[in-house]
Amino acid sequence: MLVYSFTARDPISGQKVKSEVEATDEQSAAKILTDRGLAPIEIKLKGQGEGNSMLALRGRIKTKDKVLFSRQVSSLLGAGIPLVQSLRMMSDQTSNKNFKTVIGNIATDIESGSSLSKALGKYPNVFDRTFRGVIAAGETTGGVSESMARLAEQQERDAETVSKIRGAMIYPAIVILVIIAVATFMVVKVLPQVEVLYKGFPGAHLPIFTTILLSISHFVSHYWWMILGLLAALVFFAFRWTKTLVGRRFVDSLKLNAPPINRLFRKLYMARFSRTLGTVLGSGVPMLQALEITSEAVGNVHVAQSVSQASVKVRGGRALSESLKNDPLFLDLVPSMLEIGEKSGTVAPMMAKTAEYYEKELDTEIKNITTIIEPALMVMMGVIALTLVASILLPIYGLVGKIQT
Repeated sequence: MLVYSFTARDPISGQKVKSEVEATDEQSAAKILTDRGLAPIEIKLKGQGEGNSMLALRGRIKTKDKVLFSRQVSSLLGAGIPLVQSLRMMSDQTSNKNFKTVIGNIATDIESGSSLSKALGKYPNVFDRTFRGVIAAGETTGGVSESMARLAEQQERDAETVSKIRGAMIYPAIVILVIIAVATFMVVKVLPQVEVLYKGFPGAHLPIFTTILLSISHFVSHYWWMILGLLAALVFFAFRWTKTLVGRRFVDSLKLNAPPINRLFRKLYMARFSRTLGTVLGSGVPMLQALEITSEAVGNVHVAQSVSQASVKVRGGRALSESLKNDPLFLDLVPSMLEIGEKSGTVAPMMAKTAEYYEKELDTEIKNITTIIEPALMVMMGVIALTLVASILLPIYGLVGKIQT
């Protein structure tokens, strides 16, 4: 058991409570506090040096480093090399300084008599609950090497899926930024020249549309610092808000319901649910614990809530497939494949096949969204270009007409 220092709020008195609690990991500590009727504010691992503690909380270690770590340790253990020696070898080979320190500390803890899962628990921001749960199950069954291999595959597939989604969003983001930059340049630099030109012709009046854009141009030119400050504050507070429970619920609801991205994210969550559940069950984790781990790994508070509700029904004796069948957040294939797996005793393989299916479907959805976004961006560019050109050319044509007369 690890010792965590915590700050929580007592809902009855409204006062903050600071104390310590023993738990296997940070999530378990939070659950203990919730069961006591306290609302956790901050939970920190106690008993580590300042450097390690800060590393556990803030160290940024890439997924590819953890995938390589899992695969290499699995291979070394499979070759008969002891765990501590395998970890020391990985620590020497790792180029990431933070990760090198983490692996070295884990090896030291194991040499002191700690289990691998318990040593990993000191770094919850590096090794999530899925990772620790699968390793703990592998230690129970004596299959740590196999557990590491499963984790490597699970992390690799999940990272690949997320990378594809991010890649699909880069192109429209760049195009939108270019549109904003060009429009800002035209409004701030080019339009004022038209105004100067008109001032040389007494009695000439600018079109109303050009006048409106010039007002915007003057405002941007004089108060650009205020605009940038407001945008920076807006981004900062929006980012902070998305980290709150209310903000996360709103953003996660948007992902599930806003077209055209809703189909993409629904399939992403089904793939992640299936892949994680198949991995932890295949490692020997009991069903209820597997569902608890999966609910945290799925990455959406609403889907996680559905998984937790299904877990309650499973605890009451119902099959998981039956518990998820009428849930609107779960696509029909998931409970159907679960039902087949439950009847044949092959839930983990069936979940792996379901994950593969949805990962392929994600590729199709990404292509569909890209196909929709490209013409939409072209129309947007055309409208903005037409608006700016008209606001510049119409006044010039008007002046030409006055000169000719």
